[in-house]
Amino acid sequence: MHEKERHKIILSAIQDKPIVTVQEMVEVTDSSEATIRRDIATLHLQKKLKRIRGGAESINPPQFVGLMGRPFSVNESMNLPQKQAIAREAVALCDDSDAIIINGGTTTFQMVHPLVTKRMQVFTNSFSIAEHLLKQSKNTVLLPGGTLYREQNIILSPFENDVTRNFYAKRMFMGARGIHMLGVMETDPLIIQAEQKLIHQADELIVLADSSKFSKRSSLILCQLEQVNMVITDEGIDDKSANMLEVAGVKLIVAKTINKNQKSSA
Repeated sequence: MHEKERHKIILSAIQDKPIVTVQEMVEVTDSSEATIRRDIATLHLQKKLKRIRGGAESINPPQFVGLMGRPFSVNESMNLPQKQAIAREAVALCDDSDAIIINGGTTTFQMVHPLVTKRMQVFTNSFSIAEHLLKQSKNTVLLPGGTLYREQNIILSPFENDVTRNFYAKRMFMGARGIHMLGVMETDPLIIQAEQKLIHQADELIVLADSSKFSKRSSLILCQLEQVNMVITDEGIDDKSANMLEVAGVKLIVAKTINKNQKSSA
């Protein structure tokens, strides 16, 4: 990741949370501790944040605390061909009139394009997904109540009465920060709380994750691998990761990425 991208992520996190730790920034940027400390020192000299022991502090603390994690705008273009291929495989599992849950994320967002031709009931906590489907499709779209987190474009609520419990789905599609033998990982406790409520509202849990997610880690575990019915990833998955899923009883679908030459000849 380039220095400018790291700085954007660090400053975004500082805007959402008054204090961020070095370790939190290591997780969301996939960078070394030494790199993050240098970034914080640079931004401190530029008077964009205040360097403190073990992390950084906002010069103008936010009144409203946001989520930990990369902004949607930063993640959106990363591994885009792989995300598009994964999304096509996900939508291929769906039939008209199905009720599904799509959790917010940049991989799940790519489902909106093949979903345009469908007529389904879609429950999502993603403002971006809901907006696109409302404008471009005939799908019925349902949203939970809660707060809209601008950087991640998702709607989350810590309360039980957010209508989540009133929706039942055939399948739930969600992304992940990382996938490990210990389980599916995410970056923020509020995201985990919201997703755990949704998991119990669907017959099947399907994780959409490009192959880079098998090498990424977080300190927070969303669910055990045994709770996942299927993982859809790309051709970059290694044998060790594929075997890990097989041992856990998780079905694996490997999506084939379409390159420009294949598109032009199609």
